[in-house]
Amino acid sequence: MPLTASGAIAMDFLINGAPVSAEVDVRTSLLDLLREHLRLTGTKKGCDQGACGACTVLVDGERINSCLALAVQYQGREITTVEGLAQGSQLHPMQKAFIAHDGFQCGYCTPGQLCSALGMQEEFQRGVPSHVTADLASEHLVLSHDELRERMSGNLCRCGAYNGIVDAIADALDAPQAAKQEAA
Repeated sequence: MPLTASGAIAMDFLINGAPVSAEVDVRTSLLDLLREHLRLTGTKKGCDQGACGACTVLVDGERINSCLALAVQYQGREITTVEGLAQGSQLHPMQKAFIAHDGFQCGYCTPGQLCSALGMQEEFQRGVPSHVTADLASEHLVLSHDELRERMSGNLCRCGAYNGIVDAIADALDAPQAAKQEAA
């Protein structure tokens, strides 16, 4: 990777389905690449320490904290931000569910919550257990209220909209009725 005179290198990404090239310093975080260089400001900078989840994006379908990732590590990989969830003017079902269930108040954490929920769905469908999964040998996991809350515990909402968030995710994922009723 040849450095430019400014110490940056040319990098190529696939962001929200589109190829993107950028010349940035190798020490640039993925979050700063998205927000500062590419002006994709939907992904939020919260704690900048990987503790709040506001910066969560999907890389090849898996959720990561973009504030802890160097952009150079993700060249050529499929990166999805909140801006890439909708199909044109058609909102993603998870976005619709957040609106229907008031899964946000100030909205600052919402982009990270949405990306994390979709990444969590993928993990769950692959059978990845969580800390509260009762039977690790089971081939069929149940997305209970506690299971859903545990799997989303890396995303903080300072407004306290957790009930709406959990209801929205359960609804969008068509989780068992028990998860929806336990939340009430």
